[in-house]
Amino acid sequence: MLMVSERTIKNLVEKADLPASVKEELYEKLVKYNEKYDLKKAEVEAIIEETVKEYQNALVEPGEAIGTVAAQSIGEPSTQMTLNTFHYAGVAEINVTLGLPRIIEIVDARKNPSTPIMTVYLDEKHRYDREKALEVARRIEGTTLENLAREETIDILNFEFIVEIDPERLEKAGLDMERVKRKLESSFKSAEFEVEGYTLIVRPKKVTKLSDLRKLAEKVKKHRLKGLSGVGKTIIRKEGDEYVIYTEGSNFKQVLKVPGVDPTRTRTNNIHEIAEVLGIEAARNAIIEEIVNTMREQGLEVDVRHIMLVADIMTLDGVILPIGRHGVVGEKASVLARAAFEITTQHLFEAAERGETDPLNGVVENVLIGQPVPVGTGIVKLAMNLPLRPKRE
Repeated sequence: MLMVSERTIKNLVEKADLPASVKEELYEKLVKYNEKYDLKKAEVEAIIEETVKEYQNALVEPGEAIGTVAAQSIGEPSTQMTLNTFHYAGVAEINVTLGLPRIIEIVDARKNPSTPIMTVYLDEKHRYDREKALEVARRIEGTTLENLAREETIDILNFEFIVEIDPERLEKAGLDMERVKRKLESSFKSAEFEVEGYTLIVRPKKVTKLSDLRKLAEKVKKHRLKGLSGVGKTIIRKEGDEYVIYTEGSNFKQVLKVPGVDPTRTRTNNIHEIAEVLGIEAARNAIIEEIVNTMREQGLEVDVRHIMLVADIMTLDGVILPIGRHGVVGEKASVLARAAFEITTQHLFEAAERGETDPLNGVVENVLIGQPVPVGTGIVKLAMNLPLRPKRE
């Protein structure tokens, strides 16, 4: 028999009772296998039939308690997680929150993760050469005067702040004393700066109080001389045949603009930054990926559909909502469901004040009042219209 043409495969796939995305994937795979194995029409039909069967088996049954199953599926293995902060992906110098604290951080939709990190991939020109990767790392790494200082003193007699700078750190940061002086002069108009070798002397112009000198010294120390705000140190690692930069701290919006960075692969573990820069769908994918990876780190396997459900609920309104009284649970339509979670009396008082009614559509509120739960067979409403019996004489 002759090999099936691509057109025939397309027609057969089009007739299948499947969603468009599944049809597309199935078509691509069938074309690939057809080139490799010379499939016959009957074989293509059998594969499509099997795919449809598998897809239908994977669908959720009507009345399935998906929320409860997802909660159990994620909650049960989470109790076996350790509560530590580990070193990140073999990079000893960078700490990252893993295990249960990380899961809590994600579902609480915390604005600032406890250990924000970025994995910065480089473009074709920079990824294979360590020196070129180092150049990009220098552009990213946030450097302050405090990072470069070997010693800091406040001279009360002369009313000066003196900083001894470490020449090695200065060279590593790709700076020199003149550049440091120029940077500070452009930012602090209220002070004079003088350089003597590797010593920087800061003299306030108008300050008369010691407390003001101390405040100025703190500001000068913390002032960013180069790099991105919010990013601390950077680590370069070789992965396969390319160099990758890991950063302590995150500034996703700015890092994508740095020359030498590959914006298509660079990632951060700050989900709010992803939502702001790449949109809510990217944030949804990041939530799924972060939870899956955190589970895997602990050697736990949870079906991705449960995690996808959590991510869907969190991003449903176009913003990232935490799963709690300030987010998903707090926005439930049911008064009793909200009251069952936290701050019971406040929810009941507010609902009474507004004269709210509860349609009793969910699981929690029906459990509370002792009604059958609308799940599984409880979702069926059946009324029988029996004929009236004739009266006995």
